Amino acid sequence: MTFRRVTVFGGSGFLGRHIVQRLAQTGAVVRVGVRRVEDAHVLQPQGDVGQIVGVRADVRDPASLTRAAEGAEAVINLVGILYESGKATFRAIHAEGAANVARVAADVGARRFVHVSALGADPHSPAEYARSKAAGEAAVFEAFPDATVLRPSVVFGPEDDFFNRFAALARISPMLPVFGCPLPRLVSDAGGVRIDLYGDGGTKFQPAYVGDVADAAMAALTRPDAKGQIYELGGPTVYSFKALMDLVLQATARRRFVAPLPFWLGMVQGFFFELLPGPPVLTRDQVRLLRRDNVVDPDAKGFAALGISPKAAEAILPTYMDRHRRGGRYRSRFA
Repeated sequence: MTFRRVTVFGGSGFLGRHIVQRLAQTGAVVRVGVRRVEDAHVLQPQGDVGQIVGVRADVRDPASLTRAAEGAEAVINLVGILYESGKATFRAIHAEGAANVARVAADVGARRFVHVSALGADPHSPAEYARSKAAGEAAVFEAFPDATVLRPSVVFGPEDDFFNRFAALARISPMLPVFGCPLPRLVSDAGGVRIDLYGDGGTKFQPAYVGDVADAAMAALTRPDAKGQIYELGGPTVYSFKALMDLVLQATARRRFVAPLPFWLGMVQGFFFELLPGPPVLTRDQVRLLRRDNVVDPDAKGFAALGISPKAAEAILPTYMDRHRRGGRYRSRFA
């Protein structure tokens, strides 16, 4: 199945750029709904002249959504935030905003609608982020029953906000944090008595490569069996928080102390980080989110159900993390 006209809300973001490129390669005319039209200019070289068009749209403004989606045969919603700022609250963007987009997609007669949510979406989560994502999913299915919902784990790739954030922190800080570890304890093994700082390594994640998630979005648009379904998208490996920080240090050739931090200390740090214009590490709501593992339910449909074999983080990180190395890609000695 191919589409002549597709509207992608939030298409100028990290994941959106990969999806827009794939849509353009199919020959579709792509409207990119963004709050600032100039944000979509960087996407235009991915298609022919006039094939990719930025259109002003705000998920809180249904009239602007209708103008952007008019005539679209398929609609994709990628709009999301990691922390709240002013009127851009989780409820306004993830729940009410998703409902607005789904209703507009139905009203303009779109044949397919794909909504990107997040792994861990749960109305009973301790984190407002996850609760708002769950509310958004429910609203989407109410307005557009044949919608497809994708729940990716942490999405990584050249411009991600996870590995790059901690790699940037490693450039200026003597330590990297690990959340979710138990209190240090003495353990005895064949090597004698030692202090166990990390336990099982803290919160678990199943990072998904951005290219694989974009492929999943394309499959969700075209597969008849994807209608009305939810897919949980996680990579081939489950990592502890400690293992992910070790990957960051390995990929950036840096030596830093990996510090086990209790959640209460993360909440204190998050309070002060939230006073900054853009929280550099974690907010309190993100700390609450870390209290639960971010891994795919073994009974859920995932990449395999969409015909995709996901790539591991170890295979991709070396292709873009070297910019965080002191001396660049070809410096082999740890700093």
